[in-house]
Amino acid sequence: MLTVDFKRITTDPGTRILDAGCGGGRHVCEAFRRPGVTVAGIDLQWDDLCRTSGYLSAMAEENGGKEGSDGGTWAVAQANIARLPFADDFFDVVICSEVLEHIEDDKTAVSELLRVLKPGGDLVVSVPRFFPEKICWALSDAYHQEPGGHVRIYRQARLVEILEDAGARLQRVDFRHGLHAPYWWLKCAVGHKNDNFPLVKAYRNFLEWDIIEKPPLTRNLDRLLNPLIGKSVVLYLKKG
Repeated sequence: MLTVDFKRITTDPGTRILDAGCGGGRHVCEAFRRPGVTVAGIDLQWDDLCRTSGYLSAMAEENGGKEGSDGGTWAVAQANIARLPFADDFFDVVICSEVLEHIEDDKTAVSELLRVLKPGGDLVVSVPRFFPEKICWALSDAYHQEPGGHVRIYRQARLVEILEDAGARLQRVDFRHGLHAPYWWLKCAVGHKNDNFPLVKAYRNFLEWDIIEKPPLTRNLDRLLNPLIGKSVVLYLKKG
């Protein structure tokens, strides 16, 4: 399930793309589908990095070798977003999706994202949207109090202020995953880790089917719901 719309960022051959907080690899792997790009994913979770590395390695092999027949290259590393192991102005694109809400010192993290991004480069940041996330917190303390969980709920204006203070310029705001917000409300109502609850299982199966099949009816419904209850807010910005 992608949160970032890759049609809105630069992915020409030779582009360097960082996925900061790559998790299981959904965005860094999608970026690697573009011919001739260099992608890097960083995360603190070793298991996620191993899974992402396996996906990228398999993709490269399918394209003709370790680096792929189209010239694309990839790397993953265990690293802290607040201390990125890259030189200044190194990447053309930086993606940070559903990460900042987990970080106590979000201003330092944002400063690092901007530091490694080239002037004029694309920065994409997504976080849980205030209204749907507030409902999750109201329904379940455990949802956000577990180790590594969400430490804050962002208001869009406040997040934009932090990013612009660090040197970014807002270009566009999108809302995504309108169909997913009710799923998380349901999970929080019955226990956010109670995956065997019948309605939770049924809804999850529906979402998985929707992601795979992409039927027009649910795609249109998702687009209608996104401005109202889209679970994620996605900010597209430029450096400088």
